[in-house]
Amino acid sequence: MTRPPDETPHTLAEMDEQLVHCRACPRLVAWREQVARDKRAAFRDETYWGRPVPGFGPADAALLIVGLAPAAHGGNRTGRMFTGDRAGDFLYAAMYDAGLASQPTATHRGDGLVLRGTRITAPVHCAPPANRPTTVERDTCRHWLDLELKLLTPTLRSVIVLGGFGWQALLPVLADAGWAIPRPRPRFGHGAHVELPGASPDRAPLHLFGCYHVSQQNTFTGRLTRSMLADVLISAAETAGLRS
Repeated sequence: MTRPPDETPHTLAEMDEQLVHCRACPRLVAWREQVARDKRAAFRDETYWGRPVPGFGPADAALLIVGLAPAAHGGNRTGRMFTGDRAGDFLYAAMYDAGLASQPTATHRGDGLVLRGTRITAPVHCAPPANRPTTVERDTCRHWLDLELKLLTPTLRSVIVLGGFGWQALLPVLADAGWAIPRPRPRFGHGAHVELPGASPDRAPLHLFGCYHVSQQNTFTGRLTRSMLADVLISAAETAGLRS
């Protein structure tokens, strides 16, 4: 089993370079590579990424969006978070409307998409079978989320969490990164908004928002609509200072 390297990266670019070589979870390694070999018929002529998918967005982001894990034929194919699948189509179109993305579509790495003051990441960086990582896989991958939060801390002001899995994964990471989590712990819900004070005087407060995940299960059934997502994006962007 290959563990994350002992050398701590000092930039997000260094972290991402280490992350894409991680092989710490045997089940996820086997699945992501099998999918990359077998492919979906519609993408049979493409070369799949088939590795851990790093976060996407600027290193000085004021807003962080936290999902679940890459999709087998989305991020695991394209190598970029929420790129090349229906969930990404829904998310990036709403981000474009909110002024957080340079274009409303995301099809592949190098398609020209630029995020404005926003980074997207996930608690699990490899595509899991049935889109369901285990708690052990989540905890093993936490190393990367810890690092990412540490590196983003100087500029980070707001976080949107897409779904309850990400919410539960993120709260202890935020506590360890220096934000005070109230007791009882905030519960996930769409539209939830909690301001977390810094645990020390030099730590700026952080605004935490909950949003239903942009999965087809939610968007196709109307549980999450474009306007519902837009409301959360705009509120989080305003608290992050990305909109006036």
